Amino acid sequence: MSTLEPERGTGTGTLVEPTPQVSHGDGDHERFAHYVQKDKIMASALDGTPVVALCGKVWVPGRDPKKYPVCPMCKEIYESMGSGGDGEGKDK
Repeated sequence: MSTLEPERGTGTGTLVEPTPQVSHGDGDHERFAHYVQKDKIMASALDGTPVVALCGKVWVPGRDPKKYPVCPMCKEIYESMGSGGDGEGKDK
């Protein structure tokens, strides 16, 4: 059943909004370092909350970003933003 179809036989439908997939050690975020707001990185380091990269990846950082190539999508988005000094930083 699609998440956009109402349940059959109930007379009403419920839309299920997809929730972000938070990873704790698997997936393609392991292959890249992503761009994330620096204040979000600090908050995640302190309380373990997930971060959202420019490309939309959601995860709890825990590895050294210098060991990985930069995510091509994050890089493209960051470069299209121009030099605004908007607090974006590379993190993994």
